[in-house]
Amino acid sequence: MAVPPGAVISARAARSGPMTRSPESTCPPSTAVDVPGTAVLPRLLPEVAVGRTVSASLREHLGRHGTRPSCAGDWRHRQRLIDEVARANLTGRGGAAFPTAVKLRALAGAARPPVVIANGVEGEPASAKDKVLLRSAPHLVLDGAVCAAELTGASEVVIVAHRAVWEAVHQAAEERRRAGCDPVPVRVRAAAAGFTAGEASAVVHWAERGVPAPTGRPPRLGGPGRRPATLVQNVETLAHLALIMRYGASWFSSAGTPAEPGTRLVTLLGAVRNPGVYEVETGMLVGDMLKLAGNDGAPLGALLIGGYFGTWAVAADALSLPFSAAGLAAAGASPGAGVVAALPATACGLAETARLTRYLAGSSAGQCGPCVFGLDAIARELEQAAAGASCDLIRVRRWLGDVTGRGACRHPDGTALMVASALRVFRAEIGLHTRGCCSATQTTGVLPVHDQVLP
Repeated sequence: MAVPPGAVISARAARSGPMTRSPESTCPPSTAVDVPGTAVLPRLLPEVAVGRTVSASLREHLGRHGTRPSCAGDWRHRQRLIDEVARANLTGRGGAAFPTAVKLRALAGAARPPVVIANGVEGEPASAKDKVLLRSAPHLVLDGAVCAAELTGASEVVIVAHRAVWEAVHQAAEERRRAGCDPVPVRVRAAAAGFTAGEASAVVHWAERGVPAPTGRPPRLGGPGRRPATLVQNVETLAHLALIMRYGASWFSSAGTPAEPGTRLVTLLGAVRNPGVYEVETGMLVGDMLKLAGNDGAPLGALLIGGYFGTWAVAADALSLPFSAAGLAAAGASPGAGVVAALPATACGLAETARLTRYLAGSSAGQCGPCVFGLDAIARELEQAAAGASCDLIRVRRWLGDVTGRGACRHPDGTALMVASALRVFRAEIGLHTRGCCSATQTTGVLPVHDQVLP
């Protein structure tokens, strides 16, 4: 489908005339850049994010991507731009994979100006993609957040960033403020600590009143009383939005699969030589992704796909699967937060699951019994099984059903999903432990249960 006239302004098109800026603006004009080739990766990061990266300055950012196109205008113009996002089929990169255009369209008709919140909390220890993106390309995220604000008529942008990268994002926002680049106020706030602090409703509550309490309901599309509606988007999603507004849906869809276009940032860790964050096309085979991080065929026992709310899968079955929602469905998994953790064959999957479950039980927001007592009981039973004591798996499965869908938020649900997959994948290992044996030769934990320090 052809792009409506003026709906998307590429970097080259933006240079065809003088850049429109307020008289007091000192935002530097973009240098001459070409539309990136459809096969050129990475799109989001200045370079493959393994090892040290530094934040791009505003001038460097403009030199690579060109000027941010204006997404303001009357209702019809903004709807045409949102239609372009829909044609790109951009979905959220924070885990839920909700269509971005649906959120934008809902907020564009809000009774009062909404607030755009960029979620860069990333409280999961296994994931680093959002931190690496915010540190290495903060201006691309800020571009996307401001585009989202213009598309929805928002009055303010709030960037909630992990504390490890908050300063880099704050400096980038200040650089733009001094240059007068952004038409809406941009506020950067350091995220609360903890796994549940990254849940969308917790981010809203943190931004509004400084209490990172997650709830079972999604953030408001319409605020009650005097409270505005909120648009919460993962920072990677906003970075993709900034590029779609520059180059269009066809360019975005030239990577990935027809059903799930684009690229993804993935965190690869565990039994790989070079753990880190990589940008890949959606649909790349899981085994090929691990080769990027230096797994050269070393024996693997299982993969944890999607993060700590994800799914364990037998490595031999999962390596040939495409990393996409459709491709991973064969293993009962999904891309989730963009994490693939490789468990070596020398490690005990039951012991690893017990460690992760204890961590998740300890990460409870403390708001309800299913989380406070249910997850603790499940973790305790798994710890006993890992230690060789008797384990009542029938009772554990019943407890998983008891906590699912009954919490004050989705924390018990995500934990139960991961544990249920472990009971299937590590069934033979659990049987060995009931007889006082273990197939593993490695006794140390593989996956992190504390915030990783970025390189």
